[in-house]
Amino acid sequence: MNKKITFRHMEHSKVLEDYSNDQLARIMNFLENEASPVYVELTFSPSKVNAHHHVELLVKTPNYDEFYSYTGPEFYEVVDRVIDGMYRNLLEAKDKRVEDRKMVGRHEEFKKQR
Repeated sequence: MNKKITFRHMEHSKVLEDYSNDQLARIMNFLENEASPVYVELTFSPSKVNAHHHVELLVKTPNYDEFYSYTGPEFYEVVDRVIDGMYRNLLEAKDKRVEDRKMVGRHEEFKKQR
C-alpha cells in the first residue's frame, strides 16, 4: 500500500502529518483487503490570499479510482471533511459493485423465464 502526503507551497508540518495519518487509518482499514497496487495521496495547499486552504485526496486501486477535495478555513476541519467524503464515496462505489454483481445473475434468470 503506497501512501503519500504532500505539502504544496508550505513547509512540512509533523503535527498535521500525524493527524492526517490518524484520519487516513479509516480509509486504510477499508482498503486493507483490496488487491494491490493501492495508492493513496493526500495533498495540502494553503491559500496565501484568503484563509481558505485546499486539501485533495486521491485513492487508486484496481477496483476504485476516487478523488475528493474540499476547501475551508482550517486544515484540521478540512482533513476531517475530506476523509469523511472519501469514505462515503468508497462505500457507495462498493455498494454499486456489489449490486452490479448481483444483477448479473438475475439477468440470466429473467432471460430463461421468458
